[in-house]
Amino acid sequence: MKTRLPFLLLSLALVALLAACGGGGNSGTVPADAIAVVGSTPIPKASFNSLIRLNCANYRVQKQPCPKVGTPTYSTLHASAVNYLVRQEELAQEASQKLGVTVTQQDVDKQLEKIKNSYFKGSEKKFEAALKQQGITLADYELELRYQMLGKLALTKVAHDYYNQNKASFEVPKTREVRHILVNSKTLAQKIEQEVKNGTNFAKLAKKYSKDTSSAALGGKLCVAHGAPGPGCTPTVAPFDKAAFSLKTNDVTLVHSRFGWHVLQPIGAITPAHTETFAQVKSQMQANLAPQQVTTAWDAWLAKMANDFKDKVSYQTGYEPPTTTTPTTPAPATTG
Repeated sequence: MKTRLPFLLLSLALVALLAACGGGGNSGTVPADAIAVVGSTPIPKASFNSLIRLNCANYRVQKQPCPKVGTPTYSTLHASAVNYLVRQEELAQEASQKLGVTVTQQDVDKQLEKIKNSYFKGSEKKFEAALKQQGITLADYELELRYQMLGKLALTKVAHDYYNQNKASFEVPKTREVRHILVNSKTLAQKIEQEVKNGTNFAKLAKKYSKDTSSAALGGKLCVAHGAPGPGCTPTVAPFDKAAFSLKTNDVTLVHSRFGWHVLQPIGAITPAHTETFAQVKSQMQANLAPQQVTTAWDAWLAKMANDFKDKVSYQTGYEPPTTTTPTTPAPATTG
């Protein structure tokens, strides 16, 4: 079986990646070999044809015929391709001017090498065969790859700016790994405490006696956070918290709280409170495209971009976008 190229646009719906943003058109002059002009930059008809070929190749991968000219499906494809190219050029200009983000040919070449190594074991011949099999040129593929990379970089920069403006949201309280056994009776707690000090296996005692069933199943282990939740750690009641962060590692003591009597033993050093770096939270922020806060920041940035390009786009006759209501813009995919 021949290896297929990893397509960056997997359906026509994704061509509308930036559909909800971008300025309106005007009646400025457009060169004959262009479909539109964004600011002062023309978008070549060759780029439009390339995108159409890429999507037709996508149809073939899905074992469907490419839409025929004159059909409603082709009209949708045509409008989406124009819109996509215009919005991507707006994105390229805005990202370069306002975010300092660009994608060079060297960047594209490096990403191509990664794709060749991942999908074709580094074979140039196999890569070229896949392009030929799917009816697209290297220029077609590089065009879409460049756009995908640009969207990813722009989103990362917007996410980084959000992080810098909201560092307090990424503060982590001090935390510590402990284990405990919770019972109702002080007498029983004292008995268990002595058994622990005598060397009896703590995990077995927890599973036998503790009424905190969730931690008992883990041998009594839990991670406690001081004052506020931390990654995988939870705050506890005041008496427990005080003892958890004051005892030496492996010391054993009894703690009385409103839940009952705890046989408590810290089993790890205290991790100091700190602010997570952007590198640490980046993957979390980009999971499932982006969390709500970053999505909101991204949408706000795109809205600003749309305003910046208002009346700065001119369309070639026959390439004007239809006047329709478009859906909310998703953040660009961050994989690949």
